[in-house]
Amino acid sequence: MRPAPLYNVIAILSAPVFYGLYRLRAKGKENLPQGGFVLASNHVSSLDPWVLGLPLWPKRFLRFMAKSELYWWPLKLLLDGAGAFPVRRGQRDIVAIARAVDLVREGHPVAMFPEGTRRTKGLVKRVESRPRSGAARIALESGLPLVPAAVKGTDKLTRLGRLTVAYGAPVAIDDLRGGDMSEAAHEATDRLMARIAELEASL
Repeated sequence: MRPAPLYNVIAILSAPVFYGLYRLRAKGKENLPQGGFVLASNHVSSLDPWVLGLPLWPKRFLRFMAKSELYWWPLKLLLDGAGAFPVRRGQRDIVAIARAVDLVREGHPVAMFPEGTRRTKGLVKRVESRPRSGAARIALESGLPLVPAAVKGTDKLTRLGRLTVAYGAPVAIDDLRGGDMSEAAHEATDRLMARIAELEASL
């Protein structure tokens, strides 16, 4: 799927900063499947979506869930144009899940952050909740790949350090399809988070 016009504008304006000032480097793009898939990453900064999506532009157009609290005018126009769609955090938002499943089946890569929120000062929060299973559930329901990713450096922008992103090979979840969805989603999430941790450690 080709990027939306506003997505192109954001990418054009962002590219010189990310590739020039922060020397953005990506690896593992060859692991990304054609067509739709769920891309799930660690989450350390509000800039993580840019780092995930920019290396794939202009050929790929990532779609993102954005918390519903952000959907007020005129920010709503910016979010819609940039490929986002709303999700009610802290609730089981079946509408957002269904929307994501439809997007993946239509051929869009949908990016997710299973940790559910940004980390504090680049570190895992002292009291951690179980990672959200939404990304795994979308992949299982859509029948399409679940792809791990990891970003590094977005929480230390003032130091002008290098930004890096790694895309991994799809997580093996075919053996979980057709069973109990809740159990399958939790097992797939465990596998996913282990792969994300491996990618993050490699950066």
